[in-house]
Amino acid sequence: MEPKKSKSFNYYMRSLHRDIGYFAFGLVVIYVLSGVVLIYRNTDFLKREVKIERQLKPNMETEDIGKELKLRDFKVTKTEGEVIFFQNGTYNKTSGLTSYTSKDIIFPLNKFINFHKAISSKATHWFNLVFGVVFLFLAISSLWMFKPNTKTFRRGMILVGAGIVFTIVLLLF
Repeated sequence: MEPKKSKSFNYYMRSLHRDIGYFAFGLVVIYVLSGVVLIYRNTDFLKREVKIERQLKPNMETEDIGKELKLRDFKVTKTEGEVIFFQNGTYNKTSGLTSYTSKDIIFPLNKFINFHKAISSKATHWFNLVFGVVFLFLAISSLWMFKPNTKTFRRGMILVGAGIVFTIVLLLF
């Protein structure tokens, strides 16, 4: 009977890298889709128009209306009697009734975008944390894909260095 060979550290790192890489594929697809949508957030790409009606306090100052509605670049376009007109909407000074249209990203992409906007007090921050840890592991474990004395490993180290330099240059400009 032949003695059982023990498996090397390289073997385990390669196996984990492969299996975690498959898991990461799902994370990457979702993150990429939401990232592409965010790149074009200043356009109407993948957006739909939504009519919104809200009851605000009567006789609000124009600056307070924009803050209350959380509208970026809020600007009054005209006033006619008791009605204040702003981009895509109106506010009635007497009643406080506000009506406007907004453009929202379509479902389910609107939910995916929350991953990019995660803060530690929201549950979605766990997705970002797992995503970051998984990718850190994949980056580090990739160093065990090839033996250090091979041409492929040296080429990989050059590409690692190029990636670091590229990132630093990109951040500086």
